[in-house]
Amino acid sequence: MNRNTTLAALALMCAMSIQAQKHTVSSPDQQLVVDIELTGGKATYSVKYAGKQMLEASPLGLTANIGDYSQGLSFVEEKTAVIDRHYTLDRSKQSQVDYKANTLTMTLQNARRQKMDVEFRVSDNDIAFRYMVHHPQETGSLRVMEETTGFDFPAQTTTFLCPQSDAMVGWKRTKPSYEEEYKLDAPMSDKSQFGHGFTFPCLFKVGDNGWVLVSETGVDSHYCASHLSDATTGGLYTIAFPMAEENNGNGTVEPAFALPGHTPWRTITVGSTLKPIVETTIPWDNLEPLYEPTIDYKYGRGTWSWIVWQDNSINYDDQVKYIDLAAAMGYDFVLIDNWWDTNIGKEGMERLAQYAHSKGVSPFVWYSSSGYWNDIVQGPINRMDNPIVRKKEMKWLKSIGAKGIKVDFFGGDKQETMRLYEQILSDANDYGLMVIFHGCTLPRGWEVLYPNYVGSEAVLASENIYFSQHFCDEEAVNTSTHPFIRNAVGCMEYGGCFMNRRMNRDNKGGNTRKTTDAFQLATTVLFQNPIQNFALTPNNLDDAPAICMDYLRQVPTTWDETMFIDGYPGKSVVMARRHGEKWYIAGVTASKTAQTFELSLPMCSKGDVVTVYSDGKNREPEMKQVKISNPNKVKITAQGDGGFVIVK
Repeated sequence: MNRNTTLAALALMCAMSIQAQKHTVSSPDQQLVVDIELTGGKATYSVKYAGKQMLEASPLGLTANIGDYSQGLSFVEEKTAVIDRHYTLDRSKQSQVDYKANTLTMTLQNARRQKMDVEFRVSDNDIAFRYMVHHPQETGSLRVMEETTGFDFPAQTTTFLCPQSDAMVGWKRTKPSYEEEYKLDAPMSDKSQFGHGFTFPCLFKVGDNGWVLVSETGVDSHYCASHLSDATTGGLYTIAFPMAEENNGNGTVEPAFALPGHTPWRTITVGSTLKPIVETTIPWDNLEPLYEPTIDYKYGRGTWSWIVWQDNSINYDDQVKYIDLAAAMGYDFVLIDNWWDTNIGKEGMERLAQYAHSKGVSPFVWYSSSGYWNDIVQGPINRMDNPIVRKKEMKWLKSIGAKGIKVDFFGGDKQETMRLYEQILSDANDYGLMVIFHGCTLPRGWEVLYPNYVGSEAVLASENIYFSQHFCDEEAVNTSTHPFIRNAVGCMEYGGCFMNRRMNRDNKGGNTRKTTDAFQLATTVLFQNPIQNFALTPNNLDDAPAICMDYLRQVPTTWDETMFIDGYPGKSVVMARRHGEKWYIAGVTASKTAQTFELSLPMCSKGDVVTVYSDGKNREPEMKQVKISNPNKVKITAQGDGGFVIVK
């Protein structure tokens, strides 16, 4: 071979190397494999699980005001590492977590020699990845104009998605607030209802290959919250930023951060079955608290007048009744909702708080997030968006012994709004206050980031059962959906568990609940939130079945372990959660006729005696003691729109 031929061969080899460079990172059990390729100056990744394709070549990268990090890329170096981490998670599905992952960090540079790391962390069923932009000499900050990050699904995939709403519509122009209806088992060709893509989390069934849950985590004041675009014809979904109209037009659509800096984690949970989807801890595995708690926060159950008695109940006398209800049930909290500033006043609230404390109950107090990005008039308004006013208010709340606040009606997903969430949480911690958000965005790892965060709505929640018979009719479908999607990635302040059969104050008029009482008991386990404000009413002490009320006196709100048992989104779900040494196995069906479950319960042994709350043949609840003869074949029947709870 002459010199010219040799040089030509070397040039060809170099060109081929430039055209396709492949890097691989696998899970510790080697079942989950991520291939990252650099081809033609563009980076992609693909995902296989158990040898089956779950994501096809999907784009990576971003474009910024200082440069393009999505094309013209070349490889600089890679680093690998192993993570073996143990941490405590006191407000979600598992209290003690062992996180083991393999990592691959690739450094890429663009045509201007600006560098960016793409970091992948891969555990046995989960992938987390993010971008870390280096600090070039010419600038100290970056504005992200677009992410090219995508998720390209095989053609056989069907979807379980919630559409992103139009902005500045709905009640008092408060949307988007993650309160649209899911569309289940739809083809990827179905476009989102409003033309803005889909809210996180997003669930996909890749034919017979398995399941994929896509979301994001670690979103704080340094970035906006994102969602997924509609799919292209080929099944590619990409990261989408908020709409310009959100937050009444205030704030930029594009996030910005100081350099060096990084984006939030994009997360992908993969499994042959739904078990890894329901049990995942990837929203918290790679996060650390942003500040220390000022007190030892305590979680528990509460009463809430507004959910059934509505605005007219926000008066001194009715709140006394709900404090008395909380005391009778052994609950920790009473949630006093909107209009208290007008109907009760601060002096009345001080007396009400004193009365509550005399009964062993502490108040949570409602606030609007603001008033200048929507049309909300329910007071108090304009107190949580201003740091000076906010701190004065929180100082007063601490002085009356309030344990927390519920802040409602946020304006969207822009970085400006993420800053407000963080500011409210941080200031509240200074005064020993926990925070619940309603009319809000999805929590993205906030159970770890913020020690006083205790829940978000971000779902079509229980209030809609009061407002519309349609949602009463669909309650079983929605309950069978949320554990697989919305509640799989974060606390869900749903406010459910109705004992009223009719949705009004006297339990005689209004919308009719279609689900059984045993179904309602099951929701206390299926829906996870460290503070549960149940939809009980004072009359339930007399008119609800005693076995139900006794159960509701002892069911916990925090869990040490979560286990998926059975189910399919929108059809049925059976889950088990452990609190201390006690297991609660709960299930519901969305079938309109009776359904018999045959369950494998690994927490049970032959001969164990368990307590079963279930539907009688007349749909009335019944409680009985049952001896387990075969823990791998435990049969239990739920009536149509019914459910059960097994306590071991």
